[in-house]
Amino acid sequence: MPNVHVMSVIGSAVPAPLRADGLLACWYVVSDGVTVSGPFSTRAAAEVIATSETGKTTPHLTRH
Repeated sequence: MPNVHVMSVIGSAVPAPLRADGLLACWYVVSDGVTVSGPFSTRAAAEVIATSETGKTTPHLTRH
């Protein structure tokens, strides 16, 4: 089973369109070190996708 995590990025790592909307952080779903989805404007949105990727509940995911 792949290792699926929610990864956060901040500052200049946030894509320009999201920064233009005033977001200073965003989240991506990463599977075995490869981005599979995102950017998301909320962690909760990323967790929904991550959970569907693993079939596990969110407590099994890495928390930052």
